Amino acid sequence: MPADPYDDTAPWPRVDQGEQTSHEGPPHDNGESTARRAAEATTRGATATGRATGRAASYALRRARTASHAQGAGESGLSRVIELHAFNAAGDAAVAISLAGTIFFADPGGARGPVALFLVLTMLPFAVVAPLIGPFLDRFSHGRRWAIGATFAARGLCCIVAADAVASGSFLLYPSALGCLVASKAYGVARAATVPRLLPPTMTLVKANSRISLAGVVGAAVSGPLAAGAALAGGQWSLRYAFVVFAAGTILAILLPGRADASAGEKSVTLTGERQKLRLPVHVAFALRCNAGLRMLSGFLTIYMAFLLNQDPFPGWEDRRTLLLGLVIGAAGLGNTVGLGLGNLLRRVNPTITVVVVLLADAVAALLVAVFYSLPTAVIFGLVVGIAQALGKLALDSLIQQDTPEQYRTSAFARSETFLQLSWVIGGAIGIALDPAWGPGVGLGVLSALIVAWTAYVVLTRPRERAEPRVG
Repeated sequence: MPADPYDDTAPWPRVDQGEQTSHEGPPHDNGESTARRAAEATTRGATATGRATGRAASYALRRARTASHAQGAGESGLSRVIELHAFNAAGDAAVAISLAGTIFFADPGGARGPVALFLVLTMLPFAVVAPLIGPFLDRFSHGRRWAIGATFAARGLCCIVAADAVASGSFLLYPSALGCLVASKAYGVARAATVPRLLPPTMTLVKANSRISLAGVVGAAVSGPLAAGAALAGGQWSLRYAFVVFAAGTILAILLPGRADASAGEKSVTLTGERQKLRLPVHVAFALRCNAGLRMLSGFLTIYMAFLLNQDPFPGWEDRRTLLLGLVIGAAGLGNTVGLGLGNLLRRVNPTITVVVVLLADAVAALLVAVFYSLPTAVIFGLVVGIAQALGKLALDSLIQQDTPEQYRTSAFARSETFLQLSWVIGGAIGIALDPAWGPGVGLGVLSALIVAWTAYVVLTRPRERAEPRVG
């Protein structure tokens, strides 16, 4: 007779009713313990990763703040402008990524119509607005912080309208994008006029502008992937992300030091020789003409190459149009960063010679890509355009600092920035006027002819000797 399993005297261990026999698998409590231990391990790993990421981000932030506050920039308030420009570039990068997805690449074969309309809306109003920005800031120079803050607030509002337009397919996308662009240009003018007011005694304007530009590169580099990630859910989300960035920038602009509004002793300049104003010194005007060619070429590269590479990509790149465009336009961005670095190393080079050399380099690069059109020459073209634009702008800033009397310097920066922004828009308009369907030889040939002609004109009309600035 088998033993009773519940008998304490049985020869095998007693098995309670609530227990499971060995053939029924492991106890249920062990499964719950394993899951709990796995969850705890995952939590600990995530916590450790978060702490490491936080420490890295904190270290990077401390290093960035140390760099922005160096050489008296923290005491003078210039560090605030440096940080503000990083937010500006971050927001503009998010807007550019969103527009690239909603306008440029929404329809690979039929985007020229919407973009042509966009540039017409951009070109005509900006041609009127740009010449008014400098005088407006001259008249209300005591409210420069609020003027800069208004450019951020306006872009934030336009981003919200554009986001709703993208989601609903509304035509309001184009006027709101136009508003972002005009406000961005107005910011550039206002910032250029504010920097001399916050310049530390131990720093030159060229170095200050170089540091500000590098902050913009960093801001765009950090913001670009975030905006691209948001754009995966739709172009409206990258625009909403841009709104958050511009809202933060609005607050930072208003918190700029009071010295940004100090205009005591400042006077205005003119590009046309208006009476009672200082006409730009001849070498500054010469450098400005050189930079106009550089900026026009940059606008053309951005618009025309976007259409050309999108509609007629290189063989083997038909399914990677966005990457192809990123290589060429990205080369221009890389060139700009390289140019800013070279600008700090080439401080002793004559700036008048620098603007001529970089303009000649642009003309040669344009001829090269027109005659030997290929991916390598297109990348070289973008790289040269970026380097030339950065070095040309730093040389122009240096000449304004050297040749323009201190009381006129703020206005000189504002007027030159306005002129250069308008040159970019003209270059973009030329790019949209040349149909990529005509072939790269036609479009790039016209471009190279224009830039060679402009280079010849600038070189032949260069000033022969340095002239002292005089008041008209």
